[in-house]
Amino acid sequence: MKSIYSEIFQFRGTHYDFGYRQGKRLKNSFSVKNRENQWKVRLPRFTIKPDEVKQALIAFAPGVWEELLGLQEALEWPIDRVLQEFGGYRLNYVHSGCSILTGSDYLIRNYDYHPKTYEGRYTLFQPSDGGYAMIGPSQRVTGRMDGMNEKGLAMGYNFMNRKNPGDGFICCMIGRLILESCASAHEAVAMLKEIPHRHSFSYVVHDQIGTSHVIETSPRGVEVRQSQACTNHFEIMEHENRRHLIDSKRRLEILQQETITEAHVAFRLLNDTDKGIFSDLYSSWAGTIHTSGYLPKERKAWFALGGDQHPVEFDFAHWLKGNDLKREKVTGEVDTDQPFLHMEKADWFQ
Repeated sequence: MKSIYSEIFQFRGTHYDFGYRQGKRLKNSFSVKNRENQWKVRLPRFTIKPDEVKQALIAFAPGVWEELLGLQEALEWPIDRVLQEFGGYRLNYVHSGCSILTGSDYLIRNYDYHPKTYEGRYTLFQPSDGGYAMIGPSQRVTGRMDGMNEKGLAMGYNFMNRKNPGDGFICCMIGRLILESCASAHEAVAMLKEIPHRHSFSYVVHDQIGTSHVIETSPRGVEVRQSQACTNHFEIMEHENRRHLIDSKRRLEILQQETITEAHVAFRLLNDTDKGIFSDLYSSWAGTIHTSGYLPKERKAWFALGGDQHPVEFDFAHWLKGNDLKREKVTGEVDTDQPFLHMEKADWFQ
């Protein structure tokens, strides 16, 4: 078993200052050094045009562009490099797992991916210059893999495929834009119909009044359906699915076996290693690294690293009133010898 951690980063202020503060903490970190080495092996399959990225971001969440400028100043990088690492536009993505379950007052999500990509940051941000405050783990610093905002909108996404990519945002930046700008599930659906998508993902949104939607997205279309469970295949846009769906359908069947009304029961279903949802396929890009829980009505968030864990609870409503968290890290254990991006040497040379 490997002991791992996520650092808690909490900030109140402008987007620019938020980016600058993050950049100062990231400079010379394992996360930055490992990403630099990874690009020596993994050739980028995209191009970066700063003006195009700027205009795309400003159309949906102008504060995120300011955050990128703050990162640039702190890291002292050219803007092209900042956008390559953290801009969330036109990047490639590989396969992963992930499972999501919602109820009348919860969204529970397993994040399944490769440890070499995991940056170990749990972030609370309350902007003073526009946009909603949010809580949740970050991906590529500016993006969010799941989370909840001050309006009680919770979000998570599941990978479908990377066939025939288009010009557009990748999943973690889309997740951030939803939390930054949308107050309800209805508003999130509207944004997902408008925003350009790089790859094919399902986004699950759940708001404070209990409305849940699964939004199937690809560069070629967007469809919306009602469901409390989502894994890694489309049910409407079936032509977009991957060929190998056995495990995705197996997990979905488990999630749909019974209606779960209590959030803690749903959390145990996803986080316990003997229930059939939690995955240890870390070397195959599909191991469960964290389980997140969001209770929109109470504005509380749960978070656990690894399986069979009691989640750490964050009272987001209390934090929004100006009460900073005393905890600095969340710790856990995963059954893998794969290196983690933020903790150790984790390049792609071996």
